[in-house]
Amino acid sequence: MAKLCIIKPNPSTYSETFIQSHIDFLPMEKKILYGGAFPLYKEDGSFLIPTFWGIASYLFQKRVLKKRDIPVRTKALMTYLKKEKIDVVLAEYGTTGAMVTEACKLADIPLVIHFHGADAHHRPTINEYKDWYRRAFQYAATIIGVSNDMINSLHQLGAPQEKLVLNPYGINTERFAPSDEKAVRSSNFLFVGRFVSKKSPQTTIKAFYEVLQRFPEARLVMAGGGPLLEESKALTQELGIADQVEFPGVLPSDEISQLLKQSCCFVQHSVTPPDGDMEGTPNTILEAAAAGLPIVSTRHAGIKEAVIEGTTGYLVNEYDTAGMAEKMIMILSSPEQAAAMGREGRKHIMANYTLSDRIARLNSILEDAIAKKYKYS
Repeated sequence: MAKLCIIKPNPSTYSETFIQSHIDFLPMEKKILYGGAFPLYKEDGSFLIPTFWGIASYLFQKRVLKKRDIPVRTKALMTYLKKEKIDVVLAEYGTTGAMVTEACKLADIPLVIHFHGADAHHRPTINEYKDWYRRAFQYAATIIGVSNDMINSLHQLGAPQEKLVLNPYGINTERFAPSDEKAVRSSNFLFVGRFVSKKSPQTTIKAFYEVLQRFPEARLVMAGGGPLLEESKALTQELGIADQVEFPGVLPSDEISQLLKQSCCFVQHSVTPPDGDMEGTPNTILEAAAAGLPIVSTRHAGIKEAVIEGTTGYLVNEYDTAGMAEKMIMILSSPEQAAAMGREGRKHIMANYTLSDRIARLNSILEDAIAKKYKYS
């Protein structure tokens, strides 16, 4: 069995379920490293750099000298990959891939870089890493994007077209499954995600305020956390709708599944903020569609592919608050049509976004990277 090393930014985070799916379901023997763009820790939390003086040297160069190209780190990673007899490295996020390229090259191990969102669009990040990206693109066996918009952006950044592969996220369609008709016909709208600029939670709240003028019995649940959470709560107070909007915080997957079954529609007003940050393909929208909910969202990134406009949901232009409210009102005004959209959404997910199919595709990409190495070595 091939041996895979997955290098990821964080030990764990609720908003990166797509990475956890790679860890849980890729059918290879796996080793996990984490620590941002600088993989310093093994899965058990121990330092990758083996000696005290090596760690001290690394920290001095990183924190005091502000260096990125730190030989002691690169050597430690190269040594680890060779010692563990790794066959292929999967770098989660482009920034991670950029910083591990040299070690993979020295260890003569193929590298697959999986971009996810901000790493392909956020202008400050791109400006900071553009030179590193160019070197990573040159060495990487394959570069994965999760939407056509992302693939195009990566090509514009210099990724060779022949190395680019589209592979969106996959959803556990047994965990996220439709409820019965009575539950679907509730008046509860649901948002799940981080409260950050690119998800523009305030726009969703303002649209919901307009919905309440027509349907005062409607409710909005906004689950998640993030820097704009308190601002969003304050907005509901300012608009006088705090009693109609619930903020349950960060929830585990099983509780999100239950919320989906209690809702009539999933709403998310994704936008491109001034810094250029964008979504990839939001997992929460895929989960909601798998659960048989119609979607009201924006014509943004991979959402344009995840939602078939007019068939599985409604899409509006970014920052179109009135348009968002209009589509939410249409959901409540025509529950039969909304339910039909939900059924079509489920079919769309089953045909294009199942976890088993997406994991199989990713596994094939990794196996091809290994095969290419032996073909040309």
